[in-house]
Amino acid sequence: MINDQYYRRRFVISGIAIGVVLVYIIRLFYLQVIDQSTRDQADNNALVKQTIYPSRGLIYDRNGKLLVFNQPIYEITMVMRDMDADWDTAHFCECLQISRQEFDERISEIKDKRKNRGYSRWTPQVFMSQLKKEDIATLQESMFMFPGVHIQKRTLRDYTYNAAAHVLGSVGEVNQNDLDRDSYYSRGDYSGRDGLERTYEKQLRGEKGVEILMRDSRGRMQGSYQDGELDRTAVAGTDLYTTLDIQLQILAEQLLAGKIGSAVAIEPKTGEILALVSNPSWNPKVLVGKERSKNYNTLLQDPTKPLLNRATQATYPPGSTFKTIQALVCLQQGAITPNTLYPCSGPGSTPIKCTHHHGSPVALEKAIEQSCNPYFWCAFRDVLQLDGYGKDNEDFRHRYELWRNDVMSFGFGQKFTDTDLNEQSSGSIPSIKYFDRYYGKTGWKAITIRSLSIGQGEILVTPLQLANQAATIANEGYYITPHLNKNDSMLQHVHRLNIAQKHYAVVKEGMHRVMVYGTGRHYPIEGIETAGKTGTAQNSHGRDHAIFIGFAPVDDPQIAVAVIVENAGFGATWACPIASMMFEQYLTGTVKRKDLKNRIAGAVLNESVKKW
Repeated sequence: MINDQYYRRRFVISGIAIGVVLVYIIRLFYLQVIDQSTRDQADNNALVKQTIYPSRGLIYDRNGKLLVFNQPIYEITMVMRDMDADWDTAHFCECLQISRQEFDERISEIKDKRKNRGYSRWTPQVFMSQLKKEDIATLQESMFMFPGVHIQKRTLRDYTYNAAAHVLGSVGEVNQNDLDRDSYYSRGDYSGRDGLERTYEKQLRGEKGVEILMRDSRGRMQGSYQDGELDRTAVAGTDLYTTLDIQLQILAEQLLAGKIGSAVAIEPKTGEILALVSNPSWNPKVLVGKERSKNYNTLLQDPTKPLLNRATQATYPPGSTFKTIQALVCLQQGAITPNTLYPCSGPGSTPIKCTHHHGSPVALEKAIEQSCNPYFWCAFRDVLQLDGYGKDNEDFRHRYELWRNDVMSFGFGQKFTDTDLNEQSSGSIPSIKYFDRYYGKTGWKAITIRSLSIGQGEILVTPLQLANQAATIANEGYYITPHLNKNDSMLQHVHRLNIAQKHYAVVKEGMHRVMVYGTGRHYPIEGIETAGKTGTAQNSHGRDHAIFIGFAPVDDPQIAVAVIVENAGFGATWACPIASMMFEQYLTGTVKRKDLKNRIAGAVLNESVKKW
């Protein structure tokens, strides 16, 4: 009789043997069919995949003038597996004019998988980048001495004009977040870091190509694999046509030289941004090439904050420019009519005094022309008190909410969410909750928040929002989202206000009278009627800010402008003439008032301002 113990053991041993075989089969199947890495490693022994980088899309202004283009640069890559023992490191360093210490540090960084997660001995690794032709000339003559080293042609951004740095943005090396977020990028790639370069990165970058080369058992290149059938051609990035008028941009930057401030110009009918200036600024070329990091850190440490895009990110009280909004909201809500009269005692007025004597009483058109503070305080008070105060201040608080909603409909207190401008501040139109927190529900009245009536107090706006305000008044009740891409149709992005069109005529005429009889009368343009409003915004950190908004021509507005010059005093002295010359440049193609241009452009209001 067969021994049961040994008989059963035979099945156990057979099962183990079969299991081992199955494990080997499964493992082989995984390695050869499922796991690509083993196959890739085998392929890398015989094949080299050389990335072909596309040319980045060019950037133009609205008139087809080239703003941003490409120049050739080179990078050095290494395949560590191919660097043999006879590799002459000293001569290699001499060719590139680097020290042995720099060489060792770069090699160490390449091999550090914490910093370079894509490291492989079999694939090209970037050793040096952004080199000019003269930087690699000596190395090219000795390439036969350095197996595993390749010179890869790339492109670097260059600029036609020393202007529009904040708008155009810059291109820099990708970081780990970019690599994790988008599989398109590899270590050493470049992408748009800010401005239009960042917004339209996917459009501008194009599509990479690849060239597959074959090598023999000794690692020597034998030419294209399968006669290039598997190669892929690089696709150049798409060109970008912007809404900018570069000559207008350059003029505005010249006029703001030596000053801290900003200027924004918009075509009212389309929402196209004609100029977007922030000063201090820098030459776009300083953030290109090997010096980019060093220059960026210098800009970052500059106390005047040149990297801040003041046109879209800085916020200011709008001052008297807000009176145009106040007039429209009070008209719409029925608190006043164009003929409503309010008294003004000049500097003796209370609780808000006027800056000068201009006669009393005044109606709306005259109040705008003369920038009468008491008029707009009275109008603001009456719109908030239309229904009285009610129980627990509810009727007054409700009226404030209606007033706030109408003000915000002009684009204040919020970012433009349907635009290609990424870097924005929302500004502030204070909410009911804000005042309740400070005063309690019953503790604040119209008199408490009277500074809002003349654009002071807690109201904060950006220059972009102010330019959009001017465009909205020019359009008599609507605006199209401000934007920078000329090719994108934004005409569907129309924002219509609930201010009836009939109310705009008196406000526009008041703004026209500002430029004829009021604070803007010193800057007429031959043959062009303009409309505007100056402002002087109080500043707790120094001199007041000079502000201006306006549009031209009055009868058929083609351009709306906002200008802010920090710590410059009166809007009529600095902001208004800058805007006036911007009108002239855009509408006529030149500035004939040379003396005015030279005076404003040559004035240095802040000694610490530099143009990098």
